[in-house]
Amino acid sequence: MSTPYPFTAVVGQTDLRLALLLNAVSPAVGGVLVRGEKGTAKSTAVRALSALLPRVDVVPGCRFSCAPAAPDPACPDGPHEPGPGAERPARMVELPVGASEDRLVGALDIERALAEGVKAFEPGLLADAHRGILYVDEVNLLHDHLIDLLLDAAAMGASYVEREGVSVRHAARFLLVGTMNPEEGELRPQLLDRFGLTVEVAASREPAQRVEVVRRRLAYEDDPAGFAARWAGDESEVRARVVAARALLPQVALGDTALLQIAATCAGFEVDGMRADIVMARTATALAAWAGRTSVLKEDVRQAALLALPHRRRRNPFDAPGLDEDKLDEILDGFPDEEPEPDPEPEGPDDGGDGGPGGDGGGVPPQGGGPETGHTPDAPQQEEAPEAQPSAPQGGAGGAEQAAVAAAEPFRTKMLSVPGLGEGAAGRRSRARTAHGRTTGAQRPRGQLTKLHLAATVHAAAPHQKARGRSGRGLVVRKDDLRQATREGREGNLVLFCVDASGSMAARQRMSAVKGAVLSLLLDAYQRRDKVGLITFRGAGADLALPPTSSVDAAAARLEKLPTGGRTPLGAGLLKAHEVLRIERLRDPSRRPLLVVVTDGRATSAGAVGGDPRELSGRSARLLAAEGVASVVVDCESGPVRLGLAGVLAADLGAHAVTLDGLRADSLAGLVKNVRSAVTNTAMSNSATRRAA
Repeated sequence: MSTPYPFTAVVGQTDLRLALLLNAVSPAVGGVLVRGEKGTAKSTAVRALSALLPRVDVVPGCRFSCAPAAPDPACPDGPHEPGPGAERPARMVELPVGASEDRLVGALDIERALAEGVKAFEPGLLADAHRGILYVDEVNLLHDHLIDLLLDAAAMGASYVEREGVSVRHAARFLLVGTMNPEEGELRPQLLDRFGLTVEVAASREPAQRVEVVRRRLAYEDDPAGFAARWAGDESEVRARVVAARALLPQVALGDTALLQIAATCAGFEVDGMRADIVMARTATALAAWAGRTSVLKEDVRQAALLALPHRRRRNPFDAPGLDEDKLDEILDGFPDEEPEPDPEPEGPDDGGDGGPGGDGGGVPPQGGGPETGHTPDAPQQEEAPEAQPSAPQGGAGGAEQAAVAAAEPFRTKMLSVPGLGEGAAGRRSRARTAHGRTTGAQRPRGQLTKLHLAATVHAAAPHQKARGRSGRGLVVRKDDLRQATREGREGNLVLFCVDASGSMAARQRMSAVKGAVLSLLLDAYQRRDKVGLITFRGAGADLALPPTSSVDAAAARLEKLPTGGRTPLGAGLLKAHEVLRIERLRDPSRRPLLVVVTDGRATSAGAVGGDPRELSGRSARLLAAEGVASVVVDCESGPVRLGLAGVLAADLGAHAVTLDGLRADSLAGLVKNVRSAVTNTAMSNSATRRAA
């Protein structure tokens, strides 16, 4: 549909709309990260914002949107001669998840640069977004190096392209908006901190508000142009208010009291670094301008804290974002209220009104997040539904089901890696051929050239210079001479946990230690950008508690609620792991798996398969080993008398067994080497067996 959904027609989502408008007033706030479940109007609100931004004057023909009154002196299309500009709407540029670095920052014509010595530069999305909006949907799925590039450009207001000695710089000032569904994985804390504001959104649980959402959406789909026309008046009023707030912004005074309130709030919540203080100051100033005031009040500081601090307080991916509002009020109440100076009436519309057609939820959000005049009140927070517990174990041996126990304190683990050289998604675990990393060689490009290997290109072109009639100093380079640099870095893997939850593991302290170890490995997987999955086995079979996902906090939540009891169907757990890995190999063939089996090695049930339990577990383990699945067995057996069954399982898997204590970083020396050698020896043995057969 060519007609965008009107911004003022979005029902509810007060904080989301306010955060977007504050960035429209003051792009220096640093952008917005919108977190929430699917279907909550995240993308709709962002795409609608561009219609509210003032139109921009640009130099005619400039690919970098220079302003005629103050063109960029370093613009690659410059220098620009004085003259009248051309007016156009502010752009809303979308960065797709699968975009390359060249598509983001731009690309150089390497062939012309070598042969002619000219900077033939093709602008990227950062140049297109200059003086507009850069929108990244599913920002948590974007490669880390691309996120770093766009956040650096947003912070510096410029993009730098450096390729084999050729340098280009251009202005790149834009409003950065990212949306994400936390169920699909989190952003690293360092990247979270680079977004100015964050907003948590959820669908309303109020039937009347949900009805209004459906009514408006159906009306828009039936007649987009007519629907937009009915909201044109509200859109014009908000656009005028944004223009007025931008004009008032330089006159807003940030007093010493407000600065002390900001500093005390950031210190009280133990926020790392100083970026939070700066963002809060800019946000509070924008809030005052949006309200039509020239002084910052305590209510501005409070609202700025609610938008700027929640995502900066996370210490690990299992911490829920949020802010204790009682503590915030306690901190702010320690400061006297400043007497506001009399302010002129704002040029835009006041906070009242009926919110436009429909009159219930589509208007501009008021400052402070309070109830909207004439609008449907926002729905209360949805309470988490209790998670369904796995079915009770069948069979009596091993004891009845026991309640879930809390995990022990997590610890730092040493890196487990998959042997060999992969080509999977960028990450931080196993060696792989990647777009970034150290250069290891050169090859002919397969498709578009992205990383030139200069020495190899010159070496390929040198023997043909006489035949090509070279007469000057320039090197005559043809397309066939170009060589792509091959690089080695790190990839993310699929770490599949197969956890024994049977009665033999049910001792309270023992299961707490096991959960603490798995939680530690989950933290490691988060830091190394892996996908994770969780299989549990007990009673009569095995369950896929969590299908492979990038959300390690979802895995931690399932692990925390895991009950124990019943027999030990070890073979069923391994067969379930084989099935999951087979399906994932079809879905994502380039992502290599690492199987982590957490058990004491006992096998007392064959489940639905039948037969001898220990024989079944041995066959299942050898099946995984024959397919070259890299594995680690975490031996949970304890006590003075040990049967060593986990070691037998590790031998069948071609894996290395490590105890819970040995899993710690300071006592895991040589584990990665042992994993690699065990898998290599198993592969050689299987190869010899096939040759003999």
